[in-house]
Amino acid sequence: MCGIFGILGNYDEAKARLALSKLSHRGPDYCGIVESQNLFFAHQRLSIQDVNVRAHQPMQYEKILLSFNGEIYNFKELKNELSYEFEFLTQSDSEVIIAAYLKWGVNFVHHLRGMFAIALLDAQTLYLFRDRLGKKPLFYMDQNATFYFSSEIKGLTPFLNKHELNDDALMSYLSYLAPTPPHTFFKGIQKLAAGEYLIYKNGALQIQKYFDLLATKPNIITDKHEAALLLEGLLEESIHMRLEADVPMASLLSGGIDSATINYYARKKGVNLHTYTLGYKEFAKYDERENARQSAEFLGLQNTQIAINQDDFMSACTSVLDILDEPLNDPAAVPLYLLFERIKKDGYKVVFSGEGSDELFLGYRQYFEYLGIEKASSLAHKNWLKKYFHANFSMNREWEWYKRIFDETLLFRTSGDKFTDRQKNSLMHRHVKDNASLKYLQPYRDIYEASGHKDESIWYSYIDLNLFQAEHFLTKLDRVSMAHGVESRTPFLDHKLASAIFSIAPKLRYEEGVTKSLLKTIMNDKLSQTILKRKKKGFSNPYMEYLINSKQIELIQEVNKQTRMFKTKELESYIATASNGGFKQHVWGLYVLSVWLKKWML
Repeated sequence: MCGIFGILGNYDEAKARLALSKLSHRGPDYCGIVESQNLFFAHQRLSIQDVNVRAHQPMQYEKILLSFNGEIYNFKELKNELSYEFEFLTQSDSEVIIAAYLKWGVNFVHHLRGMFAIALLDAQTLYLFRDRLGKKPLFYMDQNATFYFSSEIKGLTPFLNKHELNDDALMSYLSYLAPTPPHTFFKGIQKLAAGEYLIYKNGALQIQKYFDLLATKPNIITDKHEAALLLEGLLEESIHMRLEADVPMASLLSGGIDSATINYYARKKGVNLHTYTLGYKEFAKYDERENARQSAEFLGLQNTQIAINQDDFMSACTSVLDILDEPLNDPAAVPLYLLFERIKKDGYKVVFSGEGSDELFLGYRQYFEYLGIEKASSLAHKNWLKKYFHANFSMNREWEWYKRIFDETLLFRTSGDKFTDRQKNSLMHRHVKDNASLKYLQPYRDIYEASGHKDESIWYSYIDLNLFQAEHFLTKLDRVSMAHGVESRTPFLDHKLASAIFSIAPKLRYEEGVTKSLLKTIMNDKLSQTILKRKKKGFSNPYMEYLINSKQIELIQEVNKQTRMFKTKELESYIATASNGGFKQHVWGLYVLSVWLKKWML
């Protein structure tokens, strides 16, 4: 796990080193730089595999330079395969990437199993790769005949000629909690999407897709027992592969099935991960500490519990929003940052987390609600209902869902579907056409419709993995963990496991009407019924109570007086509703946006 950074073209050396220093938190163990005319190629290292100096980066072999962020979990198998053709000098997975590239060219990426952002320079040709499911970030900028790339946006902002707001980032953020690829909030800075790679040669830039969960027609497995056996084997393998490290490891633990599953299989492998759980001193209703304590006791694991209060949250909030570089509507980023701060203090460099399970195994109750609403599309008197809904507008989300069905437009628009286009139209000082936000989903929808899949639950998982997970949850996890120099590993998001789930009959995931039915089948004889039957709580927290009590919520209106982005009366209505428990994440998103606008645009 590290930070990668580079420049091809004319550059100022002092500015380049300053920009690189902004990534030092991602790799506090070593900073490596290769410089020549029109080339600045650098790496901030967090040593996890082969901590010896021989494995420092950038790694150089003949005309090849490599700067790599991530972990290749099958690197030992690849090393054995490639050892007949390449003389290895280290025990690192980085060197295996070079050997694999020499053998297979750009197709080497198909042989990798892991999480990665890779910068590989072969003479005058630069290749940038982002891993299949978007665990590791990669940003780039092509400006004034010079090309820049970085693990985080903060490594590129020093080179912008001026700071301009990217309107597509703003509008997709309001709709889906995070800007959708390739957009960032800074006009001129872009990001690779999950499963993409970039080629830069002689001033020309090309982007291609090398992986997509729906790219191949699967052989559908219809037997639930067969499906459970397949997925159990891949899940156990995924967890066991990720237990490789030369540094201490820990795990997050809630009271739910996901973290318990990871820790069960780690313990089965003989690794007792130290577990961590977060709670809130003033708001017990958000707390999972007692549930986590019971899970840890059942699993025979040590559990450290951390409780924070309003002062802790608001004090950390400024740092967290700065770390994120651009607006991200996820209030859980703040307590998660505090949790990783403690984990780092206790000496751990690797932490396991359960991201991806909900999207793959249908863990959100709303998936089942959407599947039920889809059936309304076949109602005989749909036209009458269409007229009725258009004549009776409501801010209620269920109203929007049924309107979409009767309009025969796309119902499910990620689990992060927040401000609807009609809500934006009534709130903003601009005309927002209904369904305008679909343009950010259309490339993914086109792939889904061409795939031959007919069950919309496949669409739910597919778009959520690409956007709700990759650009929202994984962005949060990467930034707050790497802010403390801690690597986060997410075994549910193994591409072979994910692909296998897309190869089973979709109904096996939801026909019983039970969330995570297949995962619960797999773990039925391994975890207690108490864990299996607990109601999902998620990483909920009292962010709105803290925001209101601290009076920081007033920043939204202060910034809006200067930007005039939103209508005053409608904005006040949202804030008042949030004070009574409604539209809380909408308002948090406006607060995060206001903080960013104040810093960068005012």
